[in-house]
Amino acid sequence: MSICSSCLLFVVRELSRNLVNNSENSNKQSLIRLSQSHLNILEICPPQFQRLYLEQLGSPMSPEIQDNLAWGSQFHQLMQQRELGLSIESILNQSHDLQHTVNALWIAVDQQHNLTQQSWREAEHSRTLEFRGYLLTAIYDLLILDDKQAQILDWKTYLQPQNEQKLKNNWQTRLYLYLLAESSDYLPEHISMTYWFVKIPHEPKFWKFQYSETLHQKNHQDLSDLLTNLDDYLKDYNEKNINFPHPSYCQEKCPYSNLFFENNQGFQEEKNNDLSSKIEEIEEVSI
Repeated sequence: MSICSSCLLFVVRELSRNLVNNSENSNKQSLIRLSQSHLNILEICPPQFQRLYLEQLGSPMSPEIQDNLAWGSQFHQLMQQRELGLSIESILNQSHDLQHTVNALWIAVDQQHNLTQQSWREAEHSRTLEFRGYLLTAIYDLLILDDKQAQILDWKTYLQPQNEQKLKNNWQTRLYLYLLAESSDYLPEHISMTYWFVKIPHEPKFWKFQYSETLHQKNHQDLSDLLTNLDDYLKDYNEKNINFPHPSYCQEKCPYSNLFFENNQGFQEEKNNDLSSKIEEIEEVSI
């Protein structure tokens, strides 16, 4: 794939920045790493954050969820192999539905994101940023850069949800956009994130979120507030043995409340319909 001279200069600058960041990150091993999953859980239910990440008390997964995780990981690896130029024909030939879905997805992605134009692309692109004593991390399923814009693509192996606003407000969307704006020369207005929803045998659909300076400032403030709370929670937990507190709305709205309160009817239905749990269902993977 040829790259125009201006794009090449841009890519060299980006790679140099990443080398500097990697060198700095080698000295930050003691920092607590926070991904979008951590931020979502911390915002929704601090006690569940304590339970999962401090006390390592996870719940058994149902066979259905395990199958979804396996399929999601396989699909992400398949898309990464394709982007690396590795042959995936032998895999696609095993399933007509899979072959049709992948081909339909890539045609749609090509049309929406102008992949035929000269640009720089990388699958499973990793970004980190030190922020208020923590290390924010993200892995982009596909990052497309040129001298005018930066596009983040994310593959979701389930049907397009009904509530677009929930996905916009989810910390995956917010953190991924924020990290790229903070760790590159792109203005927020030149950054976007697109979710592609892939579910055999349905045709792929997408939602695109355009970033802005206003959203960037809000994300910065909300991140600061959330991590200030985490500082306080950790201090009380480590020094006074005080558990992370429940939000005031916990018993009414929290999808994890049945883990902490009795007689909470209807929890399972709410949990199954909770968008944030679906977003975290497929972990970011690399070959």
